[in-house]
Amino acid sequence: MKAIGYLKSLTIEQADSLVDIDIEKPIATGRDLLVKVAAISVNPVDTKVRMRAEGVNGQYKILGWDAVGEIVAVGDQTELYNVGDHVWYAGDITRSGSNAEFQLVDERIVGSKPKSLSNEEAAAMPLTAITAYELLFARLDFTPKLNSQASKDESGKPTPSILIMGAAGGVGSILTQLAKQLTDATVIGTASRSESQQWVRDLGADHVINHHKPLVEQLNDLGIKSVTHVISLTHTEEHYDQLVAALAPQGKLALIDDPVNGLDVTALKVKSLSLHWELMFTRSMFNTWDMQKQHDLLNHVSQLIDNGVIKTTLGENYGKINAENLKRAHAHIETNQAVGKVVLEGF
Repeated sequence: MKAIGYLKSLTIEQADSLVDIDIEKPIATGRDLLVKVAAISVNPVDTKVRMRAEGVNGQYKILGWDAVGEIVAVGDQTELYNVGDHVWYAGDITRSGSNAEFQLVDERIVGSKPKSLSNEEAAAMPLTAITAYELLFARLDFTPKLNSQASKDESGKPTPSILIMGAAGGVGSILTQLAKQLTDATVIGTASRSESQQWVRDLGADHVINHHKPLVEQLNDLGIKSVTHVISLTHTEEHYDQLVAALAPQGKLALIDDPVNGLDVTALKVKSLSLHWELMFTRSMFNTWDMQKQHDLLNHVSQLIDNGVIKTTLGENYGKINAENLKRAHAHIETNQAVGKVVLEGF
């Protein structure tokens, strides 16, 4: 089967940073599904892993996690899917990725593809949807509400407010929608360019501010003294002091990036702030007891999409899945200026 891989971690402009290869098609066993990949998207994690992990023992490393495709074979212990089903998923960082014609994936981290979306539209969303959903509902303990659900009366408790740092990116784009549609929180997104600011507004944010300008001052200009929750998706260490200042006492800070020089957690003490990490690969990496929750949440997001509650975060389609187009996609992601998701489709 066709695939795209690499042996050595190289900067993306180098010829062998990603190459077209031909490898043997895998066989489904246990709870694995064998999926014929129709479309994929590229995430920042793809570029990070490319520079951190190399091929082992002369075997090519194959990246890629977001995927949409059709099941062509199932393992002997599968319970959730059958051959012919169309699925979407974000995979497992410890296994061979979706930059291949066929991929093995555990059915417990797979969801049914939204019926209302094309393959390219659906491929834009699994990894970011899982990350955003887990941030809100697993890490920060929001309870997803139905549209008809009334807010709980908790006298004296401030109305939730969520500041999303980097709201125009892949995770931010779905997070903004989920926060607006499934919580009662006031949603404030950050974006620095006019096109990215408009993108965030179109996704439903109540307010958009610029993360290159003083955050507390901009919040105060909106009449917001402090926020109950901050979700920082990128460059956390650059804004950390401002995020701590913006949070209300007993507030919560969640993040997904990798601060190079670490964070001074003692700065959180005086306000009794809590810190929450999110890595959507944790459940599959450690085969946790609740691993199948990713199957459940992907199906919930699929239903939300088919019901018109949230929309795809597709940004650009870079064409067929091959080394040349993947290198272009990686280079674009590395600029940190992508709006929405970059997708590739077909071999």
